[in-house]
Amino acid sequence: MFLFCCACLLASSCANNPANIPQIAVGEEVVIEGKGFSFDKPSYNIFHQYRVSPGDKLDVLFEIRTWTVEEEYQVALDDVLHIKFVSVPDLNEEQQVRPDGYISLPYIGSYYVAGKTINQIEKELTDEYSKTLVNPELYITVPQYLTQLRELKKDLHTAPRGLSRLVTVRPDGFVTFPMVGDVFVANKTMSEVQEYVDPQYNKISNSLHVTIFLEQHAGSMVYLLGVVEDPGAYKITKPISILEALALAGGTKEDAELDSILVLRKMNKKIVGTRVDVASSLALDQGGYQFYLAPDDIVYVPRTQLSSKALIMEQFRKLILFRGWGVSLDTDDLDF
Repeated sequence: MFLFCCACLLASSCANNPANIPQIAVGEEVVIEGKGFSFDKPSYNIFHQYRVSPGDKLDVLFEIRTWTVEEEYQVALDDVLHIKFVSVPDLNEEQQVRPDGYISLPYIGSYYVAGKTINQIEKELTDEYSKTLVNPELYITVPQYLTQLRELKKDLHTAPRGLSRLVTVRPDGFVTFPMVGDVFVANKTMSEVQEYVDPQYNKISNSLHVTIFLEQHAGSMVYLLGVVEDPGAYKITKPISILEALALAGGTKEDAELDSILVLRKMNKKIVGTRVDVASSLALDQGGYQFYLAPDDIVYVPRTQLSSKALIMEQFRKLILFRGWGVSLDTDDLDF
């Protein structure tokens, strides 16, 4: 299909400009340079820095290293603390850490323990009880700890996916990770997501690690408008050339102006536009090149040649209204 569409485009180009018929001997090879916007240096084979977008599915692979020693265990929610007083056994308490991170103790009331080490808690409680008791001696044990981790481990071993969980990026760009909660991941690379999320699990326990994979991507889109056979939005999985994009849209119509195709790309808070001469690429002219698109690019194939920047500006304004981009466009934003 792609070769057919390219042949149709080539025939159209030659009909409009017979001088562009390529003169190539059998077996001769002609190298066509690849280009994109001046501010981009993409890989033209894959998304070398794929950025997470709403609708993507992430696979969270858990690894619980039971052989790892906790250097300084920090009390977590749902842990059970046993506080034992050597000289005043009537004050002994066994408390489960509440969801707000507190426990309740005689003479003190609510006391925050979540995230603190056992040594830290013992010291603080000794200081507090010194205001009421003479030379208080106490020590703390944790008969039940990492309740959430044990439950997760049990759940993972009985779940159909084993030690992994699928999570979906919501429309607001957040993902809810088990035990960690909501994390904003939209427009981040997979490496950036990994580098942020794994330490969050390490805070729960040194033995808990995760590896995150992109299980399924929602897909990126390019938009083909103008005098093409089937205008609309097309899903892509890598940067593609304008010729490949035109093939997706069924090729161009006979009255397409192939040497004045317009491309819009969003850059920060600006829209940058350029005009691409596809006819030269098809004719294999010296100096011709293949222009590569990126996700969310808009391609407009005009019916008649756009000879002035004013006409191009008008076309861009129409495209911006169509796409719904809430940014301004002026002459300085155009890249020619």
